[in-house]
Amino acid sequence: MSDFTIGLTGGIASGKSEVSRRFEALGIVVADADVAARDVVAPGSPALARIVERFGVDIVQADGTLDRALLRQRVFANDDKRRALEAITHPAIRRRMMDICFAAPGPYVIAAIPLLTEVGGRAAYPWLDRILVVDTPVALQHARLLRRDNINAELADRMIQAQATREQRLALADDVIVNDGHPDALQAQVEALDQRYRELASKR
Repeated sequence: MSDFTIGLTGGIASGKSEVSRRFEALGIVVADADVAARDVVAPGSPALARIVERFGVDIVQADGTLDRALLRQRVFANDDKRRALEAITHPAIRRRMMDICFAAPGPYVIAAIPLLTEVGGRAAYPWLDRILVVDTPVALQHARLLRRDNINAELADRMIQAQATREQRLALADDVIVNDGHPDALQAQVEALDQRYRELASKR
């Protein structure tokens, strides 16, 4: 059971997944908030029942799973509906993440939370011991989005602007990985932080 938890976050197309993979290759458990978000609305879950109650029975597909595309349409550009959905899902996601992290083996555990800044940072996740931000210049995020998702420049701009700013994320950071070059340049940064986190965890 690990009692030292690192919150990992960063903007869209910043390289969070690549950083996560490299920590996992060093034997560290990574709890993924995106996976937790799917788990908490699984068929039969209390969160799914509340979503159905709030948004209607047609939000569930024939196989019992949540129709994510339809739900996105219903909450898109409607702040009241979006807040209602978040009030259901966010607490459930936080509980799921905490359960996974506290049960994880190893010297420390990483909680990968892409929207950590947007959901309240340390106020929402007070059990994080440190926050690690994967930082990438906005222009590079933009270029990666165009290449990765095959979208136009306007949509890439909107996707970036929908998130917290680079400055807001960095204001939360205890540690920063700069990802502005080749992915292989990440390895030395990850290994140095892994060593530091192991040392900090051992002093608990």
